[in-house]
Amino acid sequence: MSHNVYIKRTKINAPVETLFAWHARDGAISRLTPPWAPLKMISRSGPGIQKGVKVAFRISIFKIPMIWEAEHIDYQENKVFKDRQIKGPFSKWEHTHRFIADGKENSIMEDKVEFELPFGFLSRPFYGFARKEFERMFSYRHRVLKYDLEHHVDTFKTKRILISGASGTIGSVLVPFLRTCGHEVIRLVRKKKNLLKDELFWDPYNGILDLEKAGPLDAVINLNGVDISRGRWTKKQKKQVLDSRTIPTRLLVEKMKDLDHKPEVFISSSAIGFYGERGDKTLIETADMGDCFISRVCRLWEDASMDAQKAGIRTIQLRIGVVLTPVGGALSRMELPFKTGCGVRLWHGRQYMSWISMDDAISGILYILGNNGIKGPVNLTAPNPVTNKEFSKTLASIFSKKVFFVLPRFVALALWGEMGKETLLASARVKPEKLLDNGFLFQHETLFFALKDMLGR
Repeated sequence: MSHNVYIKRTKINAPVETLFAWHARDGAISRLTPPWAPLKMISRSGPGIQKGVKVAFRISIFKIPMIWEAEHIDYQENKVFKDRQIKGPFSKWEHTHRFIADGKENSIMEDKVEFELPFGFLSRPFYGFARKEFERMFSYRHRVLKYDLEHHVDTFKTKRILISGASGTIGSVLVPFLRTCGHEVIRLVRKKKNLLKDELFWDPYNGILDLEKAGPLDAVINLNGVDISRGRWTKKQKKQVLDSRTIPTRLLVEKMKDLDHKPEVFISSSAIGFYGERGDKTLIETADMGDCFISRVCRLWEDASMDAQKAGIRTIQLRIGVVLTPVGGALSRMELPFKTGCGVRLWHGRQYMSWISMDDAISGILYILGNNGIKGPVNLTAPNPVTNKEFSKTLASIFSKKVFFVLPRFVALALWGEMGKETLLASARVKPEKLLDNGFLFQHETLFFALKDMLGR
């Protein structure tokens, strides 16, 4: 094979028509983008993947921001589409997406990239690195594509779903995932002007939301809440933490109750902080709440959703654990220190961390949407929580490093005060009993493989 041609093939248990149609859905590009290599679409000349459509992205290569523009130059339904770089980091880039029927119910996905690096012969030593990065990227793409097509796409009747917090860490991944699974998504936004067709303006702090404009809704997903884990908590910050969760939730519930045709289901965020510091006790959804600031916030947050249930809407309170993604959240802050061999264990390291991969978090939400038997509090965590010592050791091993440093308790308290005590040093060993009892299958039951997939290692 030529040094400037890369090919990846994967067999997928789905008809070729379904596979091809998936790529034409809104959100497909975002869904296929590895979390460690984020890109943002900034313009598009038309819908879909047909010939003539031009797309521009903002990307970052070696932390250097740049624009990548491409044009679709070939399109044969259920067979092939091709895009070519107009402007970007390569001297040449042509990407052929080929779809090959393998009987009536199976297909082969083939990605072929013909490329040339810039700077001519000076780039020859870097072709090996480029191919290695292509393998890293396309292995992720094909894994996601295969799993989604075989487990998620068109698994239940299409729903119209309203999402608040769509630009957040979970929401920004959930939206394209739901769209590629066949659902219609409307995003609540706080800008008034230049609204896109999938956006609806709201101002929760001033009670402004016209849900009638959204049209008929099957589901509402509420993912609001400012980040709790940055810096010491002041009185002002604690008020923001509480208000950013309860005020939007109450407004959504109030407006849903007034609709003639109410949504079937309301999924509202909460967190495993509900349980507080609980040592090594296994915590299922019926466990008592803890006795700390975050526990009280979660209690009020969940209480704000309860009127939806009283109005006959199936209501779920998602008690979300530590979501593993290199884009936002705890892992994004831990990646660089551990990658450079400077990762630390927190205190004695025996405190439990209840984690979940981003893929399982969004898959769990989809599963709840389609399972009418699930309601009330639901622990959105992996089935195998680990101690901080285990987490630190595993993350370091992903980068072939070891953990040499320990952050003492008094230092954590000195740096972060109450926030450090309740988020970094607290122990919550949470079990997702409702998801397991209802048959949900986790992609990532063990931490090592979750981190490998999320970090592309």
